Amino acid sequence: MGDYGGFRRTWRQALREAVLGARTDTKADGLANLVEPGRETAYERFESVYPKQQVQLQLLYGASQRAFESQTRQSLRITVGSVLSNVLRDGRLTDTEPNRHLADYLGKEISGLRARIDQDCALAVSRGLNVGLSLGALISVVLLMVPLVVGAAGLLDLLRVDVGCTDRWSLMGAFVCGGVGAFGAVLSVLVRLRNSGEELTRRRTNGDRGAVAPGQLARGMRHEGVYRVFVGWILALAVYFLLNAGFITLVDMPATPAEICADNAEGQGTAFWGFWCAVGFLAGFNERWAFGLLDRSNRPDRTARSTTQASATESNST
Repeated sequence: MGDYGGFRRTWRQALREAVLGARTDTKADGLANLVEPGRETAYERFESVYPKQQVQLQLLYGASQRAFESQTRQSLRITVGSVLSNVLRDGRLTDTEPNRHLADYLGKEISGLRARIDQDCALAVSRGLNVGLSLGALISVVLLMVPLVVGAAGLLDLLRVDVGCTDRWSLMGAFVCGGVGAFGAVLSVLVRLRNSGEELTRRRTNGDRGAVAPGQLARGMRHEGVYRVFVGWILALAVYFLLNAGFITLVDMPATPAEICADNAEGQGTAFWGFWCAVGFLAGFNERWAFGLLDRSNRPDRTARSTTQASATESNST
């Protein structure tokens, strides 16, 4: 156990925060609560002379209390308090007109706070997706172990189910193809996340990051991560059944279950496994293709819509 913020936290609590995010604060604070005693008049002056910066600090302080990690919350609160204290102590606050240098200082600090909050949102999205992909991969491993456990335990014999050689090879091929397709989907998502994390965060928040708490982003991405893994399973199984049924004759299979069982050529099993592992991985790696089939909107329309949302977000933040 370690000491953090004056509280003793077990490793279970630390793990929960890493996966689910920090717990929701039961008592939210406003920016006025950070004003030091005796600085109330200076704060009123700050509200009247720099209303835009005061509102932005208020919004950022509220967003800091919804940050994904406890350390980020504490750090942002300290930073907001320091900025407010510096401004209220500054003698230029009493000028009749807004001071240019003080306004520049506030603008830089606000931009830095906004960047840290955006980074916290991106962290929540990526961590939620990674946790979802890990859970999906774990479920895939369990599903792959099911036929092995059933065969080793002799459950089919107890149930008096006779599975022939051809059926056994076909079932094993389906499980292997689907399982490898799941891992192909995981790799596909990770590769796209590396280059489009910013776009993914904007899509989950519909262009307005302040509307959705980072904890909700992480929870939604966990569900999507598991969902993507099963999309890889389904695509790989669909390709497996299409090729096995002979509907697509462009691909020559190195060995079929019937050939392996008829010739008793166990050496062909290596080519069988290699072929279906490659097919499953390629099918799962193209999991994004499934969403192209389901989404009927045109790509230019989607691109224009995302660009408009991004422009609106940037204009609101300036």
